[in-house]
Amino acid sequence: MHVAMTGSSGLVGTALRERLTAADHQVTRIVHGRQGEPGVSWDPAAGWMREGLFDGADAVVHLAAASIGESRWTESRKRLLRESRIQGTRLLVDGLAAMDAAARPRVLVSASAVGFYGDRGDEELAEDAPSGDGFLAQLVRDWEAEARRAEDLGMRGVLLRSGVVLSPKAGAIKKMLLPFRLGVGGTVAGGQQWISWITLQDEVSVIMHLLDSDLSGAVNSAAPAVRSKEFTDALGRALGRPTIFPIPGFAMKALYGQMGDETLLWSQRVAPRKLEDRGFRFAHPEINEAMRAVLGKDGG
Repeated sequence: MHVAMTGSSGLVGTALRERLTAADHQVTRIVHGRQGEPGVSWDPAAGWMREGLFDGADAVVHLAAASIGESRWTESRKRLLRESRIQGTRLLVDGLAAMDAAARPRVLVSASAVGFYGDRGDEELAEDAPSGDGFLAQLVRDWEAEARRAEDLGMRGVLLRSGVVLSPKAGAIKKMLLPFRLGVGGTVAGGQQWISWITLQDEVSVIMHLLDSDLSGAVNSAAPAVRSKEFTDALGRALGRPTIFPIPGFAMKALYGQMGDETLLWSQRVAPRKLEDRGFRFAHPEINEAMRAVLGKDGG
């Protein structure tokens, strides 16, 4: 298979590129930057994409987007989060639309997020659950709307609604490692909210599965959800450190603002229904074993 990929230098993109290459697939990296710079393939902010970028590709995997949890959601940060997703996906699909139909890749797997569902308490959320409220839910709806346009081109479109990807290299776990290693980690806001998560290994396996299957539409890429307390306790056990310092919700809101509210305090009990129905097997379906696998004997 020949796969064209955006976001190939990110956490998931790097691991996916390595897996594809190891399996003797060809990978074309769609590299972000300014037009005219060496090796640059596209600049979504400028509306530019190199001609012939998808030539010969069987599939496109679109992972490029600014990080949701990197900093507080100021108005300028929100604008960047939207532009990196909406403009990038629009430009990519426009590029596919400009191709001759016979030469067009057969499938687009486009990154999305479980933030689509908003704050839903104990409700189990399969792929047919409606979207929720909040900035992140609206962002994901608009993001997915741009990706869905690929279906009008006759392509198989897949929306990868990912949970928290577990890796010590980046994301939530990387930020949590220092306080937990110092023994000052603990449950956030009582710990009853549901967290949807997946190991990096399984996230890559899900994408590989989607490239080779006939699944389309939204697909929840998340292992069975756990309560926040289970999540933090599993991290503490993997590190051999206590988790006895509770963190009140108001502290998270004070520290991170709306970003902390929607990413740390909201509850999303996502169920990977489509994957389960197709017999997909997670290598790490249980949070304690997953944390040990992710962090290793030395805690990462």
